[in-house]
Amino acid sequence: MSQNQQKTLIALKKSRSLLDKIIAMVENGDYCIDIMQQNLAAIGLLKSAHQSLLDGHLHSCFKNAMSTNNEKRKIQMIDEILKVSKLAK
Repeated sequence: MSQNQQKTLIALKKSRSLLDKIIAMVENGDYCIDIMQQNLAAIGLLKSAHQSLLDGHLHSCFKNAMSTNNEKRKIQMIDEILKVSKLAK
């Protein structure tokens, strides 16, 4: 497993743990602001994981596709990046 994959996995596992905590906070009727702060922390972790995944993809799959002579594959990879970028907004 690459260092980038490990970084991604750590962020995702922390997010999962934090989501369990947030669910418990809601179930316990904790103060709304406290819940929102934890929710924002989880969003930050998920954004970090997303960025790590994107970085890894650009430096491996995308880079490899761009170095080939397969124009159809290049266009497909560009379209995938654009699609994911739009979804991330």
